[in-house]
Amino acid sequence: MFAVYASEPNADDPLASLTVGERPEPEVPEGWVPVTVTAASLNMHDLWTLRGVGIKPEQFPMILGCDGAGTLPDGSPVVLHSVIPSPGWVGDETLDPKRTLLTEKHQGTFADTVVVPARNAVPMPEGLTAAQGACMGTAWLTAYRMIFVKSGLRPGQSMLVQGASGGVATALITLGRAAGMQVWATGRTEEKRALATQLGAHAVFESGARLPDRVDAVFETVGDATWKHSMRALKPGGVIVISGSTSGPNPPADLQRLFFLQLRVVGSTMGTRDELADLLAFVANADITPQIGLELPMEKAADGFRAMLDGDTAGKIVFTR
Repeated sequence: MFAVYASEPNADDPLASLTVGERPEPEVPEGWVPVTVTAASLNMHDLWTLRGVGIKPEQFPMILGCDGAGTLPDGSPVVLHSVIPSPGWVGDETLDPKRTLLTEKHQGTFADTVVVPARNAVPMPEGLTAAQGACMGTAWLTAYRMIFVKSGLRPGQSMLVQGASGGVATALITLGRAAGMQVWATGRTEEKRALATQLGAHAVFESGARLPDRVDAVFETVGDATWKHSMRALKPGGVIVISGSTSGPNPPADLQRLFFLQLRVVGSTMGTRDELADLLAFVANADITPQIGLELPMEKAADGFRAMLDGDTAGKIVFTR
């Protein structure tokens, strides 16, 4: 079958191991289902896989892609949940120390067919296209959990999104606005700030700019480059919810500010299958359109990977079949 895969780990030149070609048809274990992929979206996780991070050398070649939408053998449209718990795990699968994602142990979605546990194929609501559904499983689910499960924000409160153009950030802006938050965002360029405004941000600022007021919550995916600004942007008792550190994982702690102002720092990773179902219902009920910055046929996946590697993003990058 057709697939886009990592042929081997390459830490220095990840795109050199990106291969578009043929892979064997997958076997379907008991309790799993084959899904014919119609759209799949790109994540930073896929670049890390190409670099060999979080995957053993003997697991290559590995079909890439955590997220996707497609159809079951009976034709039912589904959105894929990429978090796979260990056998027998009960409860929040993101807390399972032996959980895995598609592309870490099991082959991914950048292919004609992907095989997933039956519970990981979530019914797709009417009104959502396959390309839009393919955005939901990682970036949008991460954003949904950050706001509605981890932050404790109430409608009407204020939030700051650091770095306005990536998949999680654009989802945060859209979901926050739809939920009635006062949404501010930062962006490195005028184009990225304009995108945040287009998505519903009430105000936008240059990265690191002094804000007119402090906010109830900051949503972080950047790390080192924005952490000091995030800490100083919070009201006393405010919260930073962090789900990534694309600019570096070791920001200055600023512990005095943390304890003196009684701030909270909350980690958030992905989301559960039930949260994905709730997200899909919310998106459908609120008539939300996910921001897709680039849509390409899967055969041209290298162009999408290159755009992500260069930081040339304006929402999700989606591949279609």
